[in-house]
Amino acid sequence: MDVLDRIDKSEIRNLLGKGWLTHDGMWFYHTCQEFGIERANALNKAAIKSMAPFEIDRMKRILGIVQLEFENFDKLFKFMLAALELTLPDSVFRKIHFSSPSRDLIHWNWESGQCFAYKGMQQMGVIDGYRCGVMYRIECWFEALGIRYSMHPRIKGCLMHEKGVCEGEIRVFLNG
Repeated sequence: MDVLDRIDKSEIRNLLGKGWLTHDGMWFYHTCQEFGIERANALNKAAIKSMAPFEIDRMKRILGIVQLEFENFDKLFKFMLAALELTLPDSVFRKIHFSSPSRDLIHWNWESGQCFAYKGMQQMGVIDGYRCGVMYRIECWFEALGIRYSMHPRIKGCLMHEKGVCEGEIRVFLNG
C-alpha cells in the first residue's frame, strides 16, 4: 500500500502547511539575525511578491478555476477561502476568519493574539520592527490575479501588536 493512501488528506495538508510555516519562520529568524529586521522585512516581502503568481497559478489549476470566473465576486471569494484552506494548516486556518458583509467587500479578523506571525515575531523579540507578511501575501494574490482592490487599514507594521487586534476590510473592484 502506498504511503499516501494510508494518510488522511487533512493530515497531509497539515504536515505541508506546518512545514511551510516552520521554514518561513526559520528563514525569517536567520535572515533577521544576519541582516537585521529591516532587511529581513524587505527580503520577506520580495519573496512573497515573487512567489504569489506561482501560488495562484497552482491554486487555480488544482481548483479547476479559469481567470474569467473572477468577474463574479462570489466565485472569487470562494476561491480565496479555498486557497487559504489549502495553504494553511488547520490549526492556523481556524484562527483567521473571513466574511463578506456586502458585495465586493471581504472582512478579515484574527482571533486575539493568535496570528502565527505575531506569535513568532514576539518569540524572536522583533515584533516592534516586524512588517506584516501574512496580509501582504493576500494582497499579492489579488495582484497576481490582476484584480484591483483596496485594503483598510493599510498595514505598515503588525496590527495585532500595534492595536491589539488584526482585522480589516478588502474592497474588490471587479469589471462589470
